[in-house]
Amino acid sequence: MSYVDGFVAAVPKTRKAEYIAFAETMAKLILSWGATRVVENWGDDVPTGETTDFHRAVAAGPDEVVVFSWVEYPDKATRDKVQSLMMSDATMAGTSMPFDGKRLIYGGFSTMISAR
Repeated sequence: MSYVDGFVAAVPKTRKAEYIAFAETMAKLILSWGATRVVENWGDDVPTGETTDFHRAVAAGPDEVVVFSWVEYPDKATRDKVQSLMMSDATMAGTSMPFDGKRLIYGGFSTMISAR
């Protein structure tokens, strides 16, 4: 069954174009290494919750937008290979993230149900 990496980040509103360029570059690399799908989503209707929410999860400020992204892989072995390449590929050395990576939250997930 497939495997998914999920990501949530706070991106400055003024850096949207830079983020899109970064995400497009990353998507091409990740897909070339074996991912089957990369999805990037710019927050449009992200409410503030009473107990917790996406904004608090990434400590988003009023000048930032929550971005929700995921990468799909055919299996965990492919995901592990891609993560290894991400840490060692020379292309990655010159890549800078247009957001505070210390506030990025992410995790890997085994797919339980996939409906279309």
